[in-house]
Amino acid sequence: MISDQLMNDLNAEIERTLKAMAKAKTPEERLTYSKTVKNLCQAMGVFLQAAADYMEYSDALDPDFDKPF
Repeated sequence: MISDQLMNDLNAEIERTLKAMAKAKTPEERLTYSKTVKNLCQAMGVFLQAAADYMEYSDALDPDFDKPF
């Protein structure tokens, strides 16, 4: 499913950025990586909130509930 791939990609990018941040030498580099991680986490949060909203209003007993579009 596309949403699973999106979550996996966001997670992988956050992990890569955190590893790069650990290797950063200057405060400016760390700040840049920190802002990047914050933005990626906010993007993931928006996606998770949208999924939660969808789940709240969907019918779990519907047989087509978790079929991809």
